[in-house]
Amino acid sequence: MKVKYFAWVRERIGFDEETVEPPPTVTTVADLIGWLASRGDGYAMAFEKPGVIRAAIDRTHVRAETPIAGAREVAFFPPMTGG
Repeated sequence: MKVKYFAWVRERIGFDEETVEPPPTVTTVADLIGWLASRGDGYAMAFEKPGVIRAAIDRTHVRAETPIAGAREVAFFPPMTGG
């Protein structure tokens, strides 16, 4: 699946997207965040407070407990303030 990173999440990881194949035990957005955080220092910094990270699957905002099965794209971004 393609994973996209936006704003300071992207800055901490060092690039804006990648293609990953998580292990079968990674079944939800929260699992994916945990798995990504274990992949190195940049990922660990980006996902150090998983509760503030927002996610979208195939351009639809989702919650952490949402399954990722069948997702073509998962995007991660910080909360945005409107104005």
